[in-house]
Amino acid sequence: MAEQEFTARGVRIEKRLRSLTRAGQVRIKDGRLQLLTSYGSEIDSAPVQAVRASKPWFAHEDRALADVNGTRYTLTLGETDPAPGKPGPPSARRFIEAVRKAAGRGG
Repeated sequence: MAEQEFTARGVRIEKRLRSLTRAGQVRIKDGRLQLLTSYGSEIDSAPVQAVRASKPWFAHEDRALADVNGTRYTLTLGETDPAPGKPGPPSARRFIEAVRKAAGRGG
């Protein structure tokens, strides 16, 4: 299985109704998903095979859910991928696809 890499910056990460960071990072590297604060401190991480990523049916297109170590996080990424060369987080759909591909579940 080829390792997929994914990085998103400027991501709002919430746990329940509490905002943990408004400019965090989501990273998939070496078979692990990491949620990081804007300062690079780790919020949570897990092997990507143990992470469940999905789209909440009740939320905007820019949101994704990530279940990491039994904790559900709401991630606010972008509604669409930024134009080439433009700053901004990738779309929530791209994050979900990256998790599934890295875990070997297709996409």
